[in-house]
Amino acid sequence: MARQLDEQIAGRFPVGQRLRVLDVGMGQGTQALRLARAGHQVTGVEQDTTMISAAREALSGQPEGIRERMRIVQGDGRDTGVHFLPGSFDVVLCHGVLMYVEEPDPLVAGLARMLAPGGLLSLLVRNGDALALRPGLSGDWAGALAAFDTTSYRNRLGLDVRADRLGTLTSTLAGIGAPLHAWYGVRVFTDTAADGTEIPADVETLLAAEERAGRTDPYRGVAALLHLCGVRG
Repeated sequence: MARQLDEQIAGRFPVGQRLRVLDVGMGQGTQALRLARAGHQVTGVEQDTTMISAAREALSGQPEGIRERMRIVQGDGRDTGVHFLPGSFDVVLCHGVLMYVEEPDPLVAGLARMLAPGGLLSLLVRNGDALALRPGLSGDWAGALAAFDTTSYRNRLGLDVRADRLGTLTSTLAGIGAPLHAWYGVRVFTDTAADGTEIPADVETLLAAEERAGRTDPYRGVAALLHLCGVRG
């Protein structure tokens, strides 16, 4: 996903431009910190105090220049309008958040309002068009059958959450003035790997295979996650 995001940034902004990045639901700050290291000015929004502590700890070990480029705000991603002015950012990330939001459209519309004209909106969502794949590949035939007719599922944390369909999100992005520019699949081959699986020695080959599949039909359509990139008109 990081490679996909970098590809979109490189194709949209001049090389060396310091971008204003908003990461909503930043978690432990993996992407936010990576982009701060790349020279961008990053604001991370997170409401979970444990995640904020982890992000602050990771940030504290960075050189001063990187620490100065990253700001952490405790808050709900649905309240971006409270903290920031419209058009304040060049790039807005919202990765792994929509599945926890019962009504995602207001959140996505709020994120789009944060973008300057020509800005990039990056969403990572559970693929509602492929929910039957994981239970099917694991031999859970009843679960696979049930998954065809729903966008609800239970994740690996044991939480009942929701998925998004590509067609629905494409319509949503068009309706809020940030139409879909590109989309990728994420975790095409590796979704069924158990938590804690040892990273293989040929991890670069694995990543190359995942990256290729994530941009190639029909493979990307059955990925566990979808990475959608919209551009503010």
